[in-house]
Amino acid sequence: MSDLLVRDAAALHRALDNSGDEVNVALSRETAELVSRLVDARARGEEIVISPGNAEVTPTEAAVLLGMSRPQVRKLMDRGLLDFRKVGTHHRIRVSSIRRFLESERPRRADALADLAALQNELGLTE
Repeated sequence: MSDLLVRDAAALHRALDNSGDEVNVALSRETAELVSRLVDARARGEEIVISPGNAEVTPTEAAVLLGMSRPQVRKLMDRGLLDFRKVGTHHRIRVSSIRRFLESERPRRADALADLAALQNELGLTE
C-alpha cells in the first residue's frame, strides 16, 4: 500500500470519528479516484467485492463474481482462460485471475457491442 493511501486512510478515519452527517477531508487524487469508482458502482446498484489479490474462490463463487454459470466457468478453466489450482479434488481460482480475465474480455465485449449497435442501426431497430 502506498504512503498516500495510508495517509488518506488515517485522514478518513479521523474525519469519520467526528459527529454529523457530512465529512470533510482532503484526499490524494489516487484515493479520490478510487473512492469515486466505488461510489459510482454503488450508485449504479452494483455489488462491490473487496478481497486480497491472493484470495481464492470456488468455481461456484467465481461464477457468481463473473455473472455466469458454473459449467461456463469450468469451460474457461479447461481452455486456460482462468488460472486455477487443485486442493485435493477441489478447484480454487484466484480472484486476481478473475480480474485479469475480465480485463482481457473488456475490449472483445466492446467490439461485440459496437457490432450489435451497427446491426441494429442497419436493420432500423433503433429510434
